[in-house]
Amino acid sequence: MKTFYENPLIERYSSKEVLKIFSADNKFQTWRKLWVALAEAEKELGLNISQEQIDELRSKIEDIDYELAAQKEKELRHDVMAHVHTYGAQCPKAKGIIHLGATSAYVGDNTDIIVYTQGLLHVRKLLINLISHLSHFALDYKDLPTLGFTHFQPAQLTTVGKRSCLWIQDLLMDLSDLDHLIDNVKLRGVKGTTGTQASFMELFEGDHEKVKQVDKLVAQKMGFKKTFGVTGQTYPRKFDAQVLAVLSSIAQSLSKFATDIRLLQNLKEVEEPFEKTQIGSSAMAYKRNPMRTERICSLARYIIVDALNPAITASSQWFERTLDDSANKRISIPEGFLATDAIILIAMNVSENLLVYDKVIRQRIDSELPFMATENIIMEGVKRGGDRQELHEKIRVLSMEAGHTVKVEGKPNDLMERIVNDPAFNLKASDIESLLDPSLYIGRAPEQVVDFVAEEVKPVLDANQDLLDVNKVDLKV
Repeated sequence: MKTFYENPLIERYSSKEVLKIFSADNKFQTWRKLWVALAEAEKELGLNISQEQIDELRSKIEDIDYELAAQKEKELRHDVMAHVHTYGAQCPKAKGIIHLGATSAYVGDNTDIIVYTQGLLHVRKLLINLISHLSHFALDYKDLPTLGFTHFQPAQLTTVGKRSCLWIQDLLMDLSDLDHLIDNVKLRGVKGTTGTQASFMELFEGDHEKVKQVDKLVAQKMGFKKTFGVTGQTYPRKFDAQVLAVLSSIAQSLSKFATDIRLLQNLKEVEEPFEKTQIGSSAMAYKRNPMRTERICSLARYIIVDALNPAITASSQWFERTLDDSANKRISIPEGFLATDAIILIAMNVSENLLVYDKVIRQRIDSELPFMATENIIMEGVKRGGDRQELHEKIRVLSMEAGHTVKVEGKPNDLMERIVNDPAFNLKASDIESLLDPSLYIGRAPEQVVDFVAEEVKPVLDANQDLLDVNKVDLKV
C-alpha cells in the first residue's frame, strides 16, 4: 500500500498517450531538440559552429542522464542550467555552444507550446473518433420516435437519432474552435531575456536580418510556421487561456451529453453500458447507476473550473513577466489535458455501447401522444362535419379530465376513449388508431439526421480518415 498522495488523473482516468505527451522525458527531449535547432540555425547564419558539434548534440537527444541532471539541479538550483551542464557533459565537443544566446524561456516556453500543441492534436484525434461513433448511432436510430422534452416536460416527438445530432453539433463547434487554435499556434521563438533579442544582436554583430532569420529558422525546424511577433520574457499567457477555453468548451459539450444519458437512464429509455458483473450499489443490488456518464460530468466540471487558472494568470502578469504563472501552469494545464482525454475516452466507450430500450420509449410515447394528436383529431372531426371551435372546446375539457385520470387516479390515459365516445367527433376507434402512429409526429427528424450527417459530419470524417479507429484504450471504468 502506497503511503503518499497519487493523482487520480494519472492513476485512474487518463490514457498512456496523453501521459507520455506531458511526461518529463518528452519535455527534456524537446529541450534538446530546441538546442539542436538553435545551433543549426546559428551555424547556417555564419556563427562558428561545426557540423560535428551538431551531430554530437543530435546523437544524445534521447539519451538523457537524469541522475546527473538531478545532481546538477541540486547543486545549481536551476533546472535549465542543470540540463545545459548535463547535455554538455554528454557532448563535450559541443559543450561550449549549447544554449548560445538563449534564455531559460527559450527552452521552457517553446517546449510548453510544442507540448500543448501535441496535446491539442491528441484531443483532436479523440474528438474526431467520438463524432464518428455518435454519427453511426444517429443514423442507426434516425427513425425511432421518442418523446421530446422542453423544461424536462413532455413536448413534441423527435427521434433518438435526431437528439444525438444535438450532441454531435456541439462537438463539431468545439472541433472548429480547436482547429482554429491549432492552425494559429505560434512559437515564442528566439527572443532573448525580455523579448528584445539583444543577446542575438550581440552574437550577430548588429545584423538585424540575421537575428530575424534565426527566429524563423528555429520555428521552421521545430515544425511551426510562425513565431509571436513580440514577446516579453515569455510567450503571451493569453495562449494558455485560449487552450483551456477550448478544453472547457469540449467539457461543456460532453457534460451535456452525459447529463442527457443520465436522465434517459432514469427514464429507462437509454442506458450506458453495464457489465455483467458490475455492481451498481453496495446496498441496493438492483441498481444500475450511470457511473460512466457521472464520471464525465464530474471531470468536466473540473475542466470548466480549471479554465479560470490561465485566464487569471493572463490577466495578472506584470510588464515583461512575473513568476506567479509557473507553479500554476505546471499543474493546471497538464491536468486540463489529462481530464479532457479521460472524458472523451469515456464518452467514446459510452457512445459505442449505448443500450436503447425501444419498448419503454414507445410506452412513454403512448402515454403522451393522445394529447399531441388532438390537433389532427380536430381536423379529422371537421372533415366529418364537426364544428372546429366546438371540437376544440370539447378536446380541452376531455384533456383536462384525462389528465386528472392519469395524475390523480394513476390510471392510463383514456383521452382517446373519451373522444370515441363523444358523438360530436364522429370517429371510431380504428379512425383514432390511424392518427396515433408516432411517425406522423416526428416531422423531418429522420431527414434532418441524414442531411446533417451527409452535409456536416461526413466531410469532416472524410478529411480525417487517417485519424479514425484509434486503438481502444483500457478506460479503467
